[in-house]
Amino acid sequence: MLQERTVEIGVGLFVALGLAALFMLAMQVSNLNLTSRDDGYLISARFGNVAGLKARAPVEMAGVRIGRVEQISFDPQSLQARVTMRIEGRYNALPEDSSAAVLTAGLLGEKYIGLEPGGALDPLREGSEIMLTQSSLVLEQLIGQFLFSIGNKGDEGSGSATSGGGL
Repeated sequence: MLQERTVEIGVGLFVALGLAALFMLAMQVSNLNLTSRDDGYLISARFGNVAGLKARAPVEMAGVRIGRVEQISFDPQSLQARVTMRIEGRYNALPEDSSAAVLTAGLLGEKYIGLEPGGALDPLREGSEIMLTQSSLVLEQLIGQFLFSIGNKGDEGSGSATSGGGL
């Protein structure tokens, strides 16, 4: 009887640990952070295309996560996507002429914002806007451009024989 009870408690603890591990994995995959966070400061940037970028996506500089995407909205005046990012407070010396790009990480194509530092002495502050941006690459557009360039090369070779200079 005592041995059965010990086995049942052991199985219960094993199942509870497994559920806790699955919960932690789900939190990591969904980019949710339950720990205390530094409020930091908000900056924004405008992009022509942010395809695949989501709120809570990482903001990285030199491969280190320095913040998260807070909000993505559409600006009807500029007809561009406006991305608001929250940068951690300890990274308060980023040059104001830094650039931002929508990049792809990993095999699953997760999008994130990559920042490149500029050379200005003044830092980004609350409410600053990054002016130098590079939009997301869309695979369909790249394939279309590639096929269009192949089609144009084929047209150039089919010109008339009389258009060239003769002997």
